[in-house]
Amino acid sequence: MAYPIVSAPYGIKPVNLIGGQVFAGSTRNLPIAYNYGTAIYYGDPVQLTAGYTVIAPGGASLTGASYLKATVGIFVGCYYTNPTTKQRQYAQYYPGNVLAGDITAIVADDPDQVFQVAVAASATSTTIASLSQGMVGLNVAGNTLTGSASTGNSSAAVVALATTTAVGSGGVWRVLQLVPDTQISTSGTYVSGATTTSLVVSGLPVGLYIPIGTDIFQLVNGQLQSIVSVVTTAATVTTTGSTTLTVTASSVTPSASATLVLIQTPEVLVKFNQGVHDYYSA
Repeated sequence: MAYPIVSAPYGIKPVNLIGGQVFAGSTRNLPIAYNYGTAIYYGDPVQLTAGYTVIAPGGASLTGASYLKATVGIFVGCYYTNPTTKQRQYAQYYPGNVLAGDITAIVADDPDQVFQVAVAASATSTTIASLSQGMVGLNVAGNTLTGSASTGNSSAAVVALATTTAVGSGGVWRVLQLVPDTQISTSGTYVSGATTTSLVVSGLPVGLYIPIGTDIFQLVNGQLQSIVSVVTTAATVTTTGSTTLTVTASSVTPSASATLVLIQTPEVLVKFNQGVHDYYSA
């Protein structure tokens, strides 16, 4: 079983820099305007408007006008003078409508930053899904959910895709790598299907949820062989322990009664595409 279990989106987490550069976790302090009315959560993308930090319109999806405007980085906290106590206050998130003139956002603004992020089933869902190996090197969109006032954390995630087709203008995130530490692997027995759009698999654990984007491999001599098959419609195994999976067409026909390994990848590493970050946008 994977550890830790990814149960919900948690925002966009800076973890590294591309190209093997030394990552010091450096940030930049940028102002938030007095009484700015929108909450910004830890892990949200932000932009600059008239020199002040604002949440990127559309949340992590960064589509349309917000895509063209470009982001300046990821919000990782703030501080300001509490208008009631008159004391300096540090916060996980900016709650909105703070009557202070010194509100300061802490922003991870390096345009070469690599981020770890969860994969959600859709732009409006907190259900964790999967991203397939075939999406590495391609583009994905983000979701549009608001963060949690209880934790102060963003609900930003990337949206699961079951095919290897890059998305359109919303695909501001370039997938760099799957995160192996939290992958979930489940084995079953091949029954039928390969050149069609379905695979029948038996012997799966009863009640298992198989999300969109789950990779399917054949086990050959103890090694995983890709059959270029990805789950395109989420499925749940019921009492028989057998299910028909809707998948992209397989390019390799599994051997009779072969062991198939289903691998869900709930987290990936991404970076901003060229021209999306404000520092790289003319």
